[in-house]
Amino acid sequence: MLGTRRKPERRDPQATRRALLEAATRLFAQSGFDGVPIGAVAARAGVNKALISYHFGGKRGLYVAILESGFAAMAERLQAVGPEARDARDELHGLLEAFRRMAHDHPGFPTLFLREVLASGIEPRVVPHVARIVAVTRRLAERGVRERRFRRVDPLLLHFGLVGGLAFFFATEPARRRAASQGRLPFAQPDAKAFVRFVEELTLRGLRPGPPDPSPTRPRRKGARA
Repeated sequence: MLGTRRKPERRDPQATRRALLEAATRLFAQSGFDGVPIGAVAARAGVNKALISYHFGGKRGLYVAILESGFAAMAERLQAVGPEARDARDELHGLLEAFRRMAHDHPGFPTLFLREVLASGIEPRVVPHVARIVAVTRRLAERGVRERRFRRVDPLLLHFGLVGGLAFFFATEPARRRAASQGRLPFAQPDAKAFVRFVEELTLRGLRPGPPDPSPTRPRRKGARA
């Protein structure tokens, strides 16, 4: 579990790296980069804090490694969906489910990403992975138009519409749970699967092709001024 402290084997550097990444992801997501002492990460991982410098070159290196590995994993999951999908509708469903599973497997990642963007912008080392993710939504948009399941849409708008809403939902989920447990929310919380279904339905309805417009310009009414 992410919340429990684990002590990796002393002679297994990969286990040490995983423990540090796991501990730091949770702590950075909770308190931000500046709010987490390096000793707290080491204590949660159950290792000597000198190993953070040894494996990652320091606190910032560890932080960047978390972002880079998270975006790389996200890109790989999303890229794997397209070849297996029967059509654009099936691919949209698969992409949304892949994002949901990523957020489930790495619950601190959406919060960490939003914190980073708001505080520092996009880390240069994750830009290639972000480009791969944007390319996935671009191909989805083009496939939907080609199969006549979507109307023409700006692929970048589709990307922000999908990823932006999903990232916000999953990043704010811990805060919503806390507020609900304290009785401060007057409504029930939707679960992740319900939200993903809603985004899928909303996208399909919004991109549904309409009847072709017979004229690119609206005809001028008789007597209208030029």
